[in-house]
Amino acid sequence: MTFVSVLGLDPGWIARTVATALDEDLGPAPGRDVTTESTIDPEATGVADLVAREPGVVAGLVLVQAVVEQVAQRLDLPCPTVEQRVADGTRVERGDVLAVLRGRTQVLLVAERTLLNLASRASGVATHTRRWADALEGTGAQVLDTRKTTPGLRALDKYAVRCGGGTNKRMGLYDVAMVKDNHVVAAGSVTAAIDAVRRRYPDVLIQVEADTLDQALEAVGAGARFLLLDNMPTPVLREVVEAVRARDETVQLEATGNLTMDRAREVCEAGGDYVSVGALTHSSPVLDLALDLETGR
Repeated sequence: MTFVSVLGLDPGWIARTVATALDEDLGPAPGRDVTTESTIDPEATGVADLVAREPGVVAGLVLVQAVVEQVAQRLDLPCPTVEQRVADGTRVERGDVLAVLRGRTQVLLVAERTLLNLASRASGVATHTRRWADALEGTGAQVLDTRKTTPGLRALDKYAVRCGGGTNKRMGLYDVAMVKDNHVVAAGSVTAAIDAVRRRYPDVLIQVEADTLDQALEAVGAGARFLLLDNMPTPVLREVVEAVRARDETVQLEATGNLTMDRAREVCEAGGDYVSVGALTHSSPVLDLALDLETGR
């Protein structure tokens, strides 16, 4: 099974996302910041440090340049320089300077909240993912994300997971077929659902969610090579893994559903290849980052 592993973000996606975020903050382009434009001389310059207020793993710093570029364009002012001090995916400590921005103060202040919103959210996801990756270290299992992402920010959420040491599962409904309980109900059986996908989209990878041993074995018998073992207590999970491996050692197995960090190792030691954690993207707290401005520096 091949999952997404490329670290980069699409430049087109970055440009569109930053534009949408700035429209939210400033109003439709070019927009306005009534406070900054009233109190700061357009010719004034300053230096701003992007600083970590707590330890964690950073992500989303690659968007900072795009934010200041678009703000400068909207204000018709020169674009500040961005000196990125650390790479996305780096562990940082409280007080570490992540980037230094130099240029027109108006641009720096207008850009502040948008760049912090994006980088803080991405860094929170990366930090949470890193905790899971560390918890699984040595088990041979990988932590996967899900589609439980913020609408419009899926690319950033999944990028942040990669920065934190996790692995992306499917990007959407279009690239992998995932047969879940409602599909089984609608199709009539696990086998019928698998066969229907094969007929319509023969080249698409198929994954099957199984709640019981019987469902897992039916899926393997129908040719499934990737199973999601959903909400299984550890003893049941171990039994299903052993039964599936006895039937076909090539099938890849993922534990999913209500997993917690304190169960992580025992779930992996039951023999699965992956654990998927929706909370990576739907419940990660932001990492506290700040933009500290100085003038005359």
